[in-house]
Amino acid sequence: MQDVATLAEEVVTSDLEREFAERLAESSTLAFRVAFSVLRHRQDAEDVAQEAFVRAHRSFHKLRDRSSFRAWLVRMTWRLAVDRFRSNRRRTVRELHVTTTPGVNVLETVEASERAAQLWRAIDALPEKLRTVLVLAAIEGHDLREVAALLALPEGTVKSRLFAARQKLKDQLEMMGMGGGHER
Repeated sequence: MQDVATLAEEVVTSDLEREFAERLAESSTLAFRVAFSVLRHRQDAEDVAQEAFVRAHRSFHKLRDRSSFRAWLVRMTWRLAVDRFRSNRRRTVRELHVTTTPGVNVLETVEASERAAQLWRAIDALPEKLRTVLVLAAIEGHDLREVAALLALPEGTVKSRLFAARQKLKDQLEMMGMGGGHER
């Protein structure tokens, strides 16, 4: 009786592994692109995507709705990428404090880096549902239909979240003194 149970478990496991491999093949490029859109560094994005794949593999058997795998992987990758971005930002700040008196070019670089950090702080401050839609549409360049499919949401919901995200981001940047003064 135990041999039948073991055989059944192996069959279920191999079917699960096969399904995971198929779904990962469909979504792996997107996971990398999401990580890259946050980190803007190829190797970090590859590391984050790999970590997301490993975590997805470990938890795949717990995923109730397998058709939502792509959106689940995107959310997981997004969270890991934001964590890595924050960690990198803290490391950069520590390293800048160690350097000696900077020259003009270094100062310009630091100022540009600080503006980018402020922008990402404002993006990070958005609620997750708004932040995810904003990154996928505005930064990744997906159209509304693609974002809706990725997140398993109606197109109208994506459109309203994108509008709300842009408005909140604009307000936050103005409060930080980064409004830029140009209207569309």
